[in-house]
Amino acid sequence: MDLFEYMRSNNMEKEAPLAARMRPRTLDEVVGQQHIIGKDKLLYRAIKADKLSSIIFYGPPGTGKTTLAKVIAGTTSAEFTQINATVAGKKDMEEVVNKAKDNQGMYGRKTILFVDEIHRFNKGQQDYLLPFVEDGTIILIGATTENPYFEVNGALLSRSIIFELKPLAREDIKELIKIAVYDSDRGMGAYHGEIEEDALEFLADISGGDARHALNAIELGLMTTDRSADGKIHITLEVAGQCIQKKTVRYDKGGDNHYDTISAFIKSMRGSDPDAAVYYLARMLYAGEDIKFIARRIMICASEDVGNADPMAIVVATNACMAIERIGMPEAQIILSQAAAYVASAPKSNASCNAIFEANDVVETTGSLPIPTHLQDAHYKGAAKLGRGTGYKYAHDYPNNYVEQQYLPYELNGKEFYRPSGNGYEVKIKEHLKRIKREAREDL
Repeated sequence: MDLFEYMRSNNMEKEAPLAARMRPRTLDEVVGQQHIIGKDKLLYRAIKADKLSSIIFYGPPGTGKTTLAKVIAGTTSAEFTQINATVAGKKDMEEVVNKAKDNQGMYGRKTILFVDEIHRFNKGQQDYLLPFVEDGTIILIGATTENPYFEVNGALLSRSIIFELKPLAREDIKELIKIAVYDSDRGMGAYHGEIEEDALEFLADISGGDARHALNAIELGLMTTDRSADGKIHITLEVAGQCIQKKTVRYDKGGDNHYDTISAFIKSMRGSDPDAAVYYLARMLYAGEDIKFIARRIMICASEDVGNADPMAIVVATNACMAIERIGMPEAQIILSQAAAYVASAPKSNASCNAIFEANDVVETTGSLPIPTHLQDAHYKGAAKLGRGTGYKYAHDYPNNYVEQQYLPYELNGKEFYRPSGNGYEVKIKEHLKRIKREAREDL
């Protein structure tokens, strides 16, 4: 490196965006992703021991895929080379492979190739790397925002360990923001800024787990906001909203507005108003509410308020919950909207909900009443001598797969807990139960 290149490198480092300057230099500086880089985890141990095999980092933008690659670059004794799949061609890869062969042959040194946006490589480009990954000429680190099981060749996948990076937690984002504001070494502490608590909470919420998004907003705020009379730059809620181009919706996750909004959301679904349900969903999403929290409330409503009036409601809600964890924002909002609209539009019944609460009350009042002997387990040694299971009638041996016998404890004979409503599918449930009981009596 000549003098001019050295000066250029130094200037670029000083003038680089805050998010780039804030990149951790060591594993201990990495915030979040403890499920893969915790001190007892495989990746942490492999990086520390400099014993990496080929890996693929998969996760949404701003979660630290490139950051982890840079940390590896700073800790490994191997030659580290980086290319971006959006611009790299076969010639670039050939140069990397030839240099890797030289390093291996002349110096016995390994080469790590970091391919950012690896899903942008076509099949031919990925196939070119395969033999060199297989024989150890290069150790591949791929980074992708797309599901590697769909976008990366199976042969490369089978030779790589996949690590999924999650959106950073709110507390992780808050920690990074504080470092950015107050740390003079890595952050912008020299600007003598102050961030107010509500602005900090807002940015942590609205960033959606994307560290880069939050840091860009902080950088813009500190560089464009005038100093106050005390000589400091104050990042207020208003400033934070301007910097991230979002209105600062009044929504305190720990306060009344949070509970008011989720309450209105649930009551709108219960009240069969899909328009209101989707509106309150949008408000929560806009304010940065945790999508998993929203999905859990939809599942609860699907069972508590829809129940067996539409048994598909809990299926839709549960699958929506699983889907948003795999997909993340912004697409998760589409799935949540579908689920909320379905639950809101479904016929309603709280009969199954009331059933368990009534049963709880009875159990609390009466304790553990004796189970009828014919229902008890007849399979263990000595059960027959004790009369366990004797006289049990197997339902499938009877018409309609139903036979009258005592199921509840005798002390609760005739007690009803589940009373199907006259709504939706429960109409059929009620008719079915009445019919099989009536026909069973007629057959006596």
